[in-house]
Amino acid sequence: MSASRIDRCFEALRQQDRAALVTFVTAGYPDYQHSAEILKGLPEAGADIIELGMPFTDPMADGAPIQLASQRALAGGHNTIKTLQMVREFREHNQDTPIVLMGYYNPIYCYGVERFLHDAAASGVDGMIVVDLPPEHDNELCVPAREAGIHFIRLATPTTDAARLPGVLVNTSGFLYYVSSTGVTGSAAPTAEKVEKELARIREHTNLPVAVGFGIRTAPQAERIARFADAVVVGSALVECIANADTEAQGRDDVLSLTRELSAAVRDARTTLNVS
Repeated sequence: MSASRIDRCFEALRQQDRAALVTFVTAGYPDYQHSAEILKGLPEAGADIIELGMPFTDPMADGAPIQLASQRALAGGHNTIKTLQMVREFREHNQDTPIVLMGYYNPIYCYGVERFLHDAAASGVDGMIVVDLPPEHDNELCVPAREAGIHFIRLATPTTDAARLPGVLVNTSGFLYYVSSTGVTGSAAPTAEKVEKELARIREHTNLPVAVGFGIRTAPQAERIARFADAVVVGSALVECIANADTEAQGRDDVLSLTRELSAAVRDARTTLNVS
């Protein structure tokens, strides 16, 4: 694959010696209008890469906040077509920020793999994370996605041992997503020291950037992880901003406010480390 938005993003951040902030939001939550406004506002608020969740009825890897967000989006009539439409509208104003779709295989299969990949690439999607398709099924979606110019980003976990890791990495591109704690999204915060050791082990097998997610909710937590990870992923905390708000507009503003806090922490993480 030729250099993509994701590749260029990580190269620029390497030159700045800082980690990327990756923000996750669910497409269509709380509704299409405010979801699109959040998406458009994230880069200015400091998001370097955006993960856009594709709502699904049975998101087994996600905790309660993202499950509820998916249910509300689906109840409001959101679907895969509207998710791709949202990306197209985003690209009318932003040609630089990478967008990674995160979700499950069932909606893609129902949409039609070839049609989905064509439409996703045309919309401006840069990568995909499909959590329920293991490497044994690479020919079903992973390989066709890469042929369509879309990075296929894999998950590695604390239980991914040395025997399994090469198989996970074989067709992975863009970056590797390290799930820092067992369980679902929004679970317990990871221990930075333990995660740093795991990343050192993983980097013996790949030169891909490694993003760390699951359980990172606050600016101080993000700062600690950003000192050694290539990217920090925050999702459930942002989704909860919408759930806890009194109005959709307040939810949008709270998401962008938290993103600014997280971005400042990630940007300063290694500077603070060097000074101390």
